[in-house]
Amino acid sequence: MITEYVPILIFLIFSLFFAGLMMSVGFTLGSRNPDLEKNSPYECGFEAFEDSRMKFDVRYYLVAILFIIFDLEIAFLFPWAIVVQKIGLIGLLAMALFLLILIVGFIYEWKKGALEWD
Repeated sequence: MITEYVPILIFLIFSLFFAGLMMSVGFTLGSRNPDLEKNSPYECGFEAFEDSRMKFDVRYYLVAILFIIFDLEIAFLFPWAIVVQKIGLIGLLAMALFLLILIVGFIYEWKKGALEWD
């Protein structure tokens, strides 16, 4: 039973080694020329302000909702793609309906101008 986890352990060790190697190469060979813009804190794409109760533009929320929707879409598509042969035509039609609803929502957001930045 433990031997089944050996490939995962090898992959974990290799990935940690490779990530450490890449980070150390970046820190040793990378250029360091910080300026005021690079060191400034930012949040949501605009300068920080004093009042924490200032209203945000609704586009930030719309983009966040779109990200969550399409992120969940991918989370549903992966398991569906694995069992698509077993679930047959009903599963294909259900996923087509799911994607159609998402596409209609995406077109609605696009027409409302939620994806346009000034």
